[in-house]
Amino acid sequence: MNILEQLTNDIAVSMKSKEEGHELRTSTLRMIKAAVKNAEIAKRGKGDLNDDDIVSILSTMVKQRKESVDQYVAANRQDLADKEGREISIIQEYLPQQLSAAELEAVIRATLQETGVTSMKEMGKLMKDLLPKVKGKADGKVVNQKIKEILEGS
Repeated sequence: MNILEQLTNDIAVSMKSKEEGHELRTSTLRMIKAAVKNAEIAKRGKGDLNDDDIVSILSTMVKQRKESVDQYVAANRQDLADKEGREISIIQEYLPQQLSAAELEAVIRATLQETGVTSMKEMGKLMKDLLPKVKGKADGKVVNQKIKEILEGS
């Protein structure tokens, strides 16, 4: 079952649910499906969206919500920050398992050896090979920070 089919099934289950918080879950799942449909419309005529395309959409949604959480916390609106945090956790259910810090470091070090990159000046070359390996599995800011730590430490 692909992500879109799973999402459709989960919306139906959530709508029938009587659990506390099912309204937020239902609205978040509908929001995800709407974002996917909008991407399909934008891509019209160029084929259907695959799971990788949907993972990209979901990653963008998580990133947007993390930025919103930071802004809400800065504005002293913890209630809205908490709501966004719950939305993030719902969206992340459809993303691949996130890499641990140790796994991410191992992938980065292996890619550094493969590419021969030794300095921050060659970051573009490294990212070209690294991003497909961590797409949807790690936040871009975390990846960038980890690369800096490794290159500055070596």
